[in-house]
Amino acid sequence: MNRLRNGYLIENIVDYWSKNDIFTKLREKNRSGETFSFYDGPITANNPMGVHHAWGRTLKDVFQRYQAMKGKHQRYQNGFDCQGLWLEVEVEKALGLNSKKEIIDYGLEKFAQACKKRVNHFAAVITQQSIRLGQWMDWSNSYYTYDDNNIEHIWYFLKKCHENGWLYLGTRVLPWCYRCGTSLSSHEQSDSYEELTHEAVYIKLPFKNETQTYFMVWTTTPWTLTANVALAVNPELDYLIIQKDQEKFVLAKGTQDVLDRPWDILDFIKGKELLEKRYIGPFDDLTAQKEVKSKKVIPWDEVSNLEGTGVVHIAPGCGEEDYELSKKYNLDVIAPIDGEAKYIEGFDYLTGFTITEAFDLILEKLKSKGFLYKTNQIFTNSVKTIF
Repeated sequence: MNRLRNGYLIENIVDYWSKNDIFTKLREKNRSGETFSFYDGPITANNPMGVHHAWGRTLKDVFQRYQAMKGKHQRYQNGFDCQGLWLEVEVEKALGLNSKKEIIDYGLEKFAQACKKRVNHFAAVITQQSIRLGQWMDWSNSYYTYDDNNIEHIWYFLKKCHENGWLYLGTRVLPWCYRCGTSLSSHEQSDSYEELTHEAVYIKLPFKNETQTYFMVWTTTPWTLTANVALAVNPELDYLIIQKDQEKFVLAKGTQDVLDRPWDILDFIKGKELLEKRYIGPFDDLTAQKEVKSKKVIPWDEVSNLEGTGVVHIAPGCGEEDYELSKKYNLDVIAPIDGEAKYIEGFDYLTGFTITEAFDLILEKLKSKGFLYKTNQIFTNSVKTIF
């Protein structure tokens, strides 16, 4: 009953404000006052508001009302964000499309118009929700990020930055969705993690100048092994040299149970004793690997013995952290795949295959070279996915 009564009271108050033009009168009253600028971070006009949006809008309204009570003049301009994968994926679903190629076949202009139509629809819905919430804004003067005026000003801003020498051409490694054919911002991934299960792969990579001695390396992304250029260890972590049959293996203390028993511990060493050690890479036979400098072990404090083997394979062309290490230690960078997750030219027998299609072939090649130790470990972790 209280909820019904509260809803009735709110509607009466909103109706009273509207009939008596209270908002307009407030603006006229404060028109000659000191200006208070409030820039509304635009809500994405993709669906009706949720309660979390209502919280944010309430706080914005409180700030503006407080400044209005102090007699300050304000523009009260609401904004609508009209871009982003959230919107585009919803339009894809509505149109029955399921890839970037299907969007192109459908027609980019038609698809853009469908996105605008969805934005305009939900902008109207959100406006009514916000009015019902009691928020005061100049709703007829809302800005839309798809507006040509907005876009032209962004390009003008970038032009000025370029003229002042503030822009530079560089390289970054970013999360990429090969289904959507685009990079993903951290904002687009904030609620897009899923627990996925992978087949973890253990490989043994030979020391370059020591016979029958191997680094034990673990990965859940075997496709990145084609771009391996280094191994990383924690200089302060304890490592073991273990004898198994005629072979010796190096791995972090606490991870030795990945080796099939029986085996014997020959020695304990610190990770710093492994630095600069040279090794043979898993896919040195590939054309893309021919110009890579001799592979070596580098330090990385983030390496631990909590998972894997404490010996991390580094592929700067496949991961952001790896890329940062490449800049620090002057490592080669090999980017093995294109926007469709297919191996590019230079990867020989893998060229043209997607990373999923190449999985079995990669394992087969590792096995034929004597590098594959085992693959029967299942590993579950949190992975960035698209909504």
